[in-house]
Amino acid sequence: MQTILQAAALVPALVPASIPSPDWSGFDIPLPWGTLRIHAYALCILAGIVVGLWLTSARWAKRGAPEGSVWDIVVWAIPFGIIGGRLYHVFSSPDAYFGPGFDGTGDLSLIPQIQRGGLGIWGAVVLGVVGAWIGCRRSGVKLTAFLDAAAPGLLLAQAVGRWGNYFNQELFGSPTTLPWGLQIDADNANFPAGVPADTLFHPTFLYESLWNVAGVLILLALDRKFNFRRSRLFWLYAMYYTLGRVWIEAMRIDDAEQISLFGITTRLNVWTSILVFSVALVAFILLGRKGRPEPDSVYLPGREPAKTVAGNAAGNTGDEVRDPDPVVSDTEARDNLPDNQSGSRPTSAPTEEATAVPAGTKPGTDATASGHSGSTATGTAPEAGTSK
Repeated sequence: MQTILQAAALVPALVPASIPSPDWSGFDIPLPWGTLRIHAYALCILAGIVVGLWLTSARWAKRGAPEGSVWDIVVWAIPFGIIGGRLYHVFSSPDAYFGPGFDGTGDLSLIPQIQRGGLGIWGAVVLGVVGAWIGCRRSGVKLTAFLDAAAPGLLLAQAVGRWGNYFNQELFGSPTTLPWGLQIDADNANFPAGVPADTLFHPTFLYESLWNVAGVLILLALDRKFNFRRSRLFWLYAMYYTLGRVWIEAMRIDDAEQISLFGITTRLNVWTSILVFSVALVAFILLGRKGRPEPDSVYLPGREPAKTVAGNAAGNTGDEVRDPDPVVSDTEARDNLPDNQSGSRPTSAPTEEATAVPAGTKPGTDATASGHSGSTATGTAPEAGTSK
């Protein structure tokens, strides 16, 4: 017992009193004409895309989507999303690019340098959805079905990508004395002026990452229980994310565009989150009144796979192939066979008595003719009565 108490007393000394600032932000790859800098921020974004695609691909396949269609869609969605995210960031934090008050003193060459950080989620989602719509149309699948499949994966990608802000030492919150406070290098350009060098800050990147991971689990559990359709899971994702983004965004102290509405002045991202939450809530409710789509298919109307079984076209869902023609009896089939010699169709099959030739009957009599006709019918192959 004494050993346990001693070990427990050592725990506070082993737990760090703060989150240290990163001492690594990337690496260089030597090239014949210089070096290529690989930034940790870019690696975090790439890792987020990979895990998000993994989850989305698995969910998309379970919906019965055509094989490989997820890649046909994301090849449009990802570039559009990156462009949209960068544009939103530039216009929501314009001073570095256009100068304060758009006075032209900014540096426009910084706009394409996404390795420095700065991707706004709202621009990424809006243009990413546009790209996904293009990919879905080309693949013949419904955008709403893909959005439902991708919602948890999108949130997971955001959870991983947020760690890029840690390596860039950016987008942190206000000063704090909590034991998980974040250290920022005093000589970093993002360190607030006039603040002591040993000040700790709220790790808002960590708050949002944990919030998103919890959201992934919640979305998966709700979808398992309610089996959402018509993009309702996507709108549920939007509500959950914006709910967390409002309080996390309010903690940040980095420069951002300030908007005044209803006598309240706060960051543009806060107002955007409130607006998106309201729109998502209305869309979720209205779509819920429509019920489930009929038929519940990921394919666009008229783009379903071609039917390969004739019975399916007639409503037969079984595995057995059935002949759609009426059943013809064996006797009727034999009656319709042409005569092997003359090509005529006998009106009825000869009886056994007519086939037998009485003794002494001369050739050319009626009995002989009947016997000849009977021998022709008797020689018919039995499998001729089966439908091909």
